[in-house]
Amino acid sequence: MELQQLRYVVAVAETNSFTRAAERCLVVQSALSHQIARLERELGARLFERTSRRVRLTPAGAAFLPAARQCLDAAERAAAEVAAAVGEVRGRLAVGLIPTVAAVDVPGALREFRRRHPHVRICLRVGASEDLVEQVAQGAIDVAFLGLPTTSRPRGVATRELARDRLVAVVAPDHPLAGESTVDLRRLSSEVFVDLPAGTAGRAQSDQAFAAAGLDRDVAFEVTTADYITRLVGEDLCVAMLPAAYAPQLTGVVTLAIDDAPARVEYVVWNRFSRTPAATAFLAIIDIPNPHPPADDPTGDAAH
Repeated sequence: MELQQLRYVVAVAETNSFTRAAERCLVVQSALSHQIARLERELGARLFERTSRRVRLTPAGAAFLPAARQCLDAAERAAAEVAAAVGEVRGRLAVGLIPTVAAVDVPGALREFRRRHPHVRICLRVGASEDLVEQVAQGAIDVAFLGLPTTSRPRGVATRELARDRLVAVVAPDHPLAGESTVDLRRLSSEVFVDLPAGTAGRAQSDQAFAAAGLDRDVAFEVTTADYITRLVGEDLCVAMLPAAYAPQLTGVVTLAIDDAPARVEYVVWNRFSRTPAATAFLAIIDIPNPHPPADDPTGDAAH
């Protein structure tokens, strides 16, 4: 069994095509097919079902795929560790972030990281805070930027608090509230809202605030990106609440302070047990030079 064979299996599984997998791996299709067939003979099982219309994993292939990915990740990490030992950062850096991260200029940090370490491949994943925490804990993401209500904290990962912020109301330019300087939750509760999906940490910030005030609201629109929240608000279909630090990036809408606004905390998190040289180098750029949880913090959820 060879690493190249594992790469071919992963490529076919992700593209559902021998042709596209060969293009991704920069190899002729016949060579890729031959290597996978050779691996199947060695394993004594077919990894893929092949028809004229599609390619899909067999049960044996589905069982093999996670281990194949783990082997490739381990090989990549081993090469990165060797490079780091001679003073060079290589490998991959996977960064996760929520759409409204504002405490860190992530593109700027990545620009500086890329300048210093041009041989590192960078992968960005945008998602919900709770999903990003899980992926960091599992090692699928190296570093993630989160936003959580003040009532919760990341668990199972090493943590640094970056900033605290309050939400502001976002309305269309011709909305009746657009001429006001401030508003409160009771007045907002009469409006139709757009928000993140129910159950997400971003949604919880607002839900908890209205519940604590004894108020109900109508969330008629649920979307997963701040950009689309802004587009719906700009059409005067609804109002929204977004972080004040993120608000200067918005265009085509009006923001106003909320007297009894809910608050949120932004964090950066990383794996508490294993950290790649690329992750260490990136954390240093955002002024976290020694990202180890204190010895007296058994959970690894260190905030500094």
